[in-house]
Amino acid sequence: MRIIIVGGVAAGMSAATRLRRLSEKDEIIVFEKGPFVSFANCGLPYHISKTIKHRSQLIVQTADDLRSRFNIDVRVNSEVTHIDRDNKMISVNHDDQQEKLYYDKLILSLGSSPVIPKIEGLHTQSNIFQLRNIPDLDNIMSHLDESIKTVAVLGAGFIGIEVTENLIKRGFSVNLIERSNQILPNLDIEMAQSITNELIKNDVRINTGTTINKVSRDILYLDNGMSIQADAVIIAAGIRPNSDIAIAAGLKVGPNKGIVVDHDFKTSDSNIYAIGDVISVIHQITEQETLIPLAGPANRHGRQVADAIHGLSIKNKPEIGTSIVKVFSKSAASTGINEKQAKQLGLNYHVTHTFSYHHASYYPGATQVMMKLIFTNTGDIIGAQAVGNEGVDKRIDLLATAIKFRLKVDDLPELELTYAPPFGAAKDPVHISGYVAENIINSRSHNIQYNELENYRRDGYLLIDVRSSQEIRAMGLINGFINIPLEKIRDRINQIPKDTGIIVSCATGQRSYTAERIFINNGFRNVKNLDGAFSLYQLMYPQNIVK
Repeated sequence: MRIIIVGGVAAGMSAATRLRRLSEKDEIIVFEKGPFVSFANCGLPYHISKTIKHRSQLIVQTADDLRSRFNIDVRVNSEVTHIDRDNKMISVNHDDQQEKLYYDKLILSLGSSPVIPKIEGLHTQSNIFQLRNIPDLDNIMSHLDESIKTVAVLGAGFIGIEVTENLIKRGFSVNLIERSNQILPNLDIEMAQSITNELIKNDVRINTGTTINKVSRDILYLDNGMSIQADAVIIAAGIRPNSDIAIAAGLKVGPNKGIVVDHDFKTSDSNIYAIGDVISVIHQITEQETLIPLAGPANRHGRQVADAIHGLSIKNKPEIGTSIVKVFSKSAASTGINEKQAKQLGLNYHVTHTFSYHHASYYPGATQVMMKLIFTNTGDIIGAQAVGNEGVDKRIDLLATAIKFRLKVDDLPELELTYAPPFGAAKDPVHISGYVAENIINSRSHNIQYNELENYRRDGYLLIDVRSSQEIRAMGLINGFINIPLEKIRDRINQIPKDTGIIVSCATGQRSYTAERIFINNGFRNVKNLDGAFSLYQLMYPQNIVK
C-alpha cells in the first residue's frame, strides 16, 4: 500500500513513523513544502534570545535520518498543488518541475499559517516578519542587528507573548499590540491581569483594544489615533488552517475552514485522512467544531491516524484545548472553556478563585498559585485557569485530566497526590479548589465576584474585612469596608442586625469563609463571601484600595 503524507512536523511525522512501526510493507512518502520536515516550532521564539543557543537544536530529524532509520521517502521543498480524487493522484511541484503520483491512502497534515491582517503599506515594507518555521526564524535573526532598537509585536496570544519576552531578553524595546481588550484572550481578563503586570514590570509597552491601520517605514499608525515608532514588526495575530488545497478538491470543511474528519480521521473522501492544525475538532465541553492548533493533539493525531489505517481501535476523541505560556518569572495556563465562552453558551455555572502556595508555605521558596475553576450546578468541571511563578503546569495538568475523564468537583479532594514540603502541600491547590466548589454547590457558601461588589455596596450591604489590623495597615483596605478581625467576630456579632446583608472578605477568601460560617451559624441568612477576596480585587481595581 502506498501512503502519501502531505506535510511533516508534528502530525505528519508522527503518522509516518507510526505507520512504519506498524508495517514494513507499506510505501510511505512524505512531501514537505519547506526545507525542514521535522522541527520544534514551539521552540522558535527562544532562539531569538539565544535561550536555545543553537538553531540546530530546533531540528528534530532530517530527511536523511528518517530515510535511514524508518525507510521513509521524505521529499522536502516539494509542494503538493492539486488532489485528483477521482484518479487518486496528487500533483507535486519541486524545483519548478511537476510530478504526479498515485496514492492508496492520502494523509493531509497541512498545518496552519499566520493570519496577515490587511494593513495599508504592510506588503511594501521589508521590516515586517512572521514566525512559523525555521526560514521565518532565519529571516528574523538576519535582520535583528545593531540598527534595530525598537520592535512592535502585533498579537498578544501565546506566540506574540513568547516573542515579546525573548525580544526583551535580547535587549530590544518592545511595543505589544492586541486588538482585544486584554492580552492572552484565551484567559479571562482577571487571570490575564497578573501577566499584564509582569510584562509592564519588564518594560513592555502594551496597547490593547487597538490594531495597526497603516504602516509607513518605521511608523505604525494605530486605529485609536496613536502612532508608534518601530524598526521592525513581528506579526503574531493568530493562525488559520492551510486547507485551501482540500477545499479545491471538494473536501468538506467546517465554518472555521478546518477540514472535517470522522472518528478515524477520514475526510469526506474515504481514501483521504487529515490531522493536526488543519482539521476541525469537536470540543468536549461545547460539543461544537473548533480549531485547537496545539502540538500535543497534533502528535496524537499522527499516531492515531496510522492506527486507524491499519484497523486498530484507537479513535479520534473530543478535545479540551490545554495550553500554557511562560512570561518572564510567571506562567499562565488554561484548559476547557473560559468564563466568556460559558456566558456565550448560556450555561448555568459558578466560578471560584483561590490563592494557594505551590508547596508547603513554611518550606523556603513557596509562591502562590492563583487558580480559577469554572463548573456547573451539577458539579461538572468545564474550565480552569492558573497563574503563578511555580506549579502552574502541575495544577492545570491535573484539572485537564479531571475534565477529560469527566470527574466532578467533589472528586477533586479525593485525588491522591504526592506530598512532601519541597513538592506540594497536604491540601494541594487543586484540593482547595474542589473544597471551595463543593461548598458552593452544596450551598454551604455563597460567593460574589470582584466585579459584582459595587452592586451589593449600592444595595446597602455591610462590607467586613476580617484580616488583622496589621495586614490592613500593610496592604490597605477596599474602599467602603470596615475591619473586624476574624478573632473578634463573635465578640461583636450582637452589634450587627440579623436582617443586614453582609459581604465578608480577607486576603484570599479562606478566613472570610470561616467568618461567613460564623454569621450563618448564628442566624444570619444573607451573607456572601467575596471570591478571591482582597488579593483578586486589588489586582483588578488598585485605585479602590485605601491605605
